[in-house]
Amino acid sequence: MNLNQYAIIMAGGVGTRLWPFSRTNFPKQFHDLLDTGKSMLQETIERFENICPFENIFIVANEIYKEIIEQQFPNLPKDNILLEPIKRNTAPCIAYATYKIFQKNPNANLVIAPADQHIKNRKLFADTIQKALDFTEKNDALVTLGIKPTRPDTGYGYIQFKEHKTKQVKKVIIFTEKPDVETAKGFLKSGDFVWNAGIFIWKAKDIIKAFEEYLPQLSNYFEEMKDVFYTPKEQSTLRNVYAQMRLNISIDKGIMESAENVHVILSEFDWSDVGTWKSLYEESKKDEQGNVITGNVRKHDTKNCIIKMPDDKLVVVQGLDNLIVAEFDGVLLICRKDEEQRVKDFVEDAKLENNKYV
Repeated sequence: MNLNQYAIIMAGGVGTRLWPFSRTNFPKQFHDLLDTGKSMLQETIERFENICPFENIFIVANEIYKEIIEQQFPNLPKDNILLEPIKRNTAPCIAYATYKIFQKNPNANLVIAPADQHIKNRKLFADTIQKALDFTEKNDALVTLGIKPTRPDTGYGYIQFKEHKTKQVKKVIIFTEKPDVETAKGFLKSGDFVWNAGIFIWKAKDIIKAFEEYLPQLSNYFEEMKDVFYTPKEQSTLRNVYAQMRLNISIDKGIMESAENVHVILSEFDWSDVGTWKSLYEESKKDEQGNVITGNVRKHDTKNCIIKMPDDKLVVVQGLDNLIVAEFDGVLLICRKDEEQRVKDFVEDAKLENNKYV
């Protein structure tokens, strides 16, 4: 196994669209959403077992999740749990982990992955990642993985690539984050766009060069921190840095849309960004009536529903069709499955009642 290969797992999101199951105090990446016996974060870490050494896996999350991460990964070195004091989007998150790893290993070749994706073909995934790592090891390139789109989804980034019949790694022409629905329909119709899977591969020195060029303020913050990485002063210094930092920007907007050396690998593995009740429903095992049910639920004349309830209460339902019924930590949601986009509005409404509900 190549000791220069590292994985950075981003685990700081709240997952508002899966409310009330995903909440600020315990978001979706720490849940066993798909009833596998493991949290989504644990499954993500397992996917990298044959890609890099366990001690080369770093998790970046908000500092309020420290105890949860340590509980789920008791054997992970403490220095590998990076705790942000404030959410600042993906560019600062990735920069923090990159500069820290680079301080110890200037030859590091990195994979950056979200903690909340569902990927079924683990071997195919590993093979694809290794091809990307082999490419970035030999080239000054920023690589992302592309997934063939199945619908004009406005929640994903889209990538247009330069066609090359013999190369799996293709040069990116346009990198567009979360277009409007009409633009997304045009991308889908053209046939030469793929979804950005949000999984990035590059050498640490190459992405640092990109930070210096496109986000110099961010680069300066973490360059100034290099002497405190892996020391007792790291966390307090990081808090001061984040207090001064005014940047709140994604890696997509900050670098990928501007950089000239962006490439994409068209990927064949089954991939899902489990970010909504609809996507969770689609990825879950269903009964004969098309229901996805978790908990002690007795159903009658019920179909096409996702019902996720705690185990410590009996729930009886009758005559339901195409509904989301979910309860967690004192909040019950009942919503039509085809109107799940309103969940964010429900969260804002709950905030007016009490912040503890979100």
